[in-house]
Amino acid sequence: MEKPLILVVEDDSAVRNLITTTLKTQDYRFQTASGGEAAVSETASHNPDVILLDLGLPDIDGVEVIRRIRSWSKTPIIVISARSEDTDKIDALDAGADDYLTKPFSVEELLARLRVTFRRLRDTGAESSADSVFVNGGLKIDYVTGCVYVEGSEVHLTPIEYRLLCLLARNAGKVLTHTYITNEIWGNAWDNTVASLRVFMATLRKKIEENPSEPKYIQTHVGVGYRMLRV
Repeated sequence: MEKPLILVVEDDSAVRNLITTTLKTQDYRFQTASGGEAAVSETASHNPDVILLDLGLPDIDGVEVIRRIRSWSKTPIIVISARSEDTDKIDALDAGADDYLTKPFSVEELLARLRVTFRRLRDTGAESSADSVFVNGGLKIDYVTGCVYVEGSEVHLTPIEYRLLCLLARNAGKVLTHTYITNEIWGNAWDNTVASLRVFMATLRKKIEENPSEPKYIQTHVGVGYRMLRV
């Protein structure tokens, strides 16, 4: 079976070489782009399986690249950026990024994120028809189509947000610890992954909660984790 194709969008040659060398060790196929316009063009031309995207590009900002690609493609996008503020992460995730790694990063974590992304892609559509729909108050998850609805209106989630919501839904009423969730979603429980979890939960709540500051679906257990409440 042919290895997945990964598009590396990075204008810093040292970082780009680190990423491509790491991909070579795992026999991944890859292409590179050093700017945003080239990234959009390469995505349209070669349809990569995953995009690794820097935000600080010389021509157009990476968030705008995400928006352009998301207008016609669902290709998973993993941001790799030196921008570490929560607002930067939220902007990228809201635009349609699937994951966010902060520089400097370890190659082991990058490879772990890639493995989880490819596992999620393989598992898409594997849900059984006997348990194909989850309904909780005005929240509905159609596992077969991968669609989420709130009060009858479809809500567009990133793949990571969708997996988080499904994990909570399948364990509705149970408190899931940070460690359990991060292991299930990312395959690890590193400190920066727990920080990313909080960002993803914030963006998820913005999309499914009428009032994110007073959530009725996802309850925070401070210092422990999260729980899907039965409505």
